Amino acid sequence: MKRTFTLLLLVLSSMTCALAQSLPYLKESAYQAGEKLEYKLKYGIISAASGTLIVSDSKLRFSNPKTFQLTALGQTSGAFSVFYTVKNKYNSYVDGSTFLPYLYTEDIHEGSYTRQDYVTFEQNTQSIKGKKGNFKSPTAQTFDLLSAYYFSRNLDLSKLKIGDSFKITYFLNDEVATLGIKYLGIETIKTKLGSLECIKFSPEIKPGRIFKKDSQLYLWVTNDGNRIPVKAEVEILIGSVTMELHKASGLKHPLGKRVSYSK
Repeated sequence: MKRTFTLLLLVLSSMTCALAQSLPYLKESAYQAGEKLEYKLKYGIISAASGTLIVSDSKLRFSNPKTFQLTALGQTSGAFSVFYTVKNKYNSYVDGSTFLPYLYTEDIHEGSYTRQDYVTFEQNTQSIKGKKGNFKSPTAQTFDLLSAYYFSRNLDLSKLKIGDSFKITYFLNDEVATLGIKYLGIETIKTKLGSLECIKFSPEIKPGRIFKKDSQLYLWVTNDGNRIPVKAEVEILIGSVTMELHKASGLKHPLGKRVSYSK
């Protein structure tokens, strides 16, 4: 399955939502250095890929000395590794107060396809610089996919009502784009880590080489202090893809424990 882990990151980042052009966020982050999340991506019943997300204190220095390094590692697994190999690494360095990215790097190896990128963000001037040139963003809050996922966990969702739809601006593959998301309410689901109360979203997807015309993507995010995606599922042209959280360590809050900003 081509670019499997990129799809995983798209799923993870899809919980992000925006109110107008300003994304309201919590004063304190929902994550901390030392957090590690491990995901499995399945194509039908076949294990297709695994992904690991890690938070650490940045060794690189930026304008804010409090900076997080966010790392994502992804690779194909099981039967998929026999005929198609994926081994990807992504890093995003984000401000510890605003949670906006300073720098994003990627090292992608997917079959015969390879890509390396080094992207810097100037949020004040709404400018992005990548290997293929300079880009302008329509908003003062622009993300790469990895920082979008972590920023989403810090969003203030208090004004969100069932049926509301929102957008986020992100930079991917030398293009500034937006993603729309619909909030569907609260639902308790069974996960690999037990039954958890979750916030349910439906990010928009475009039909084409992967998705059907009527495909729906659903994402469940814990309604606790951590706000971590635990499950996602979507139908594709042939079969379906499911993502599930299998392991979580170093969490800032007890898994499943409601806090003041829970829905």
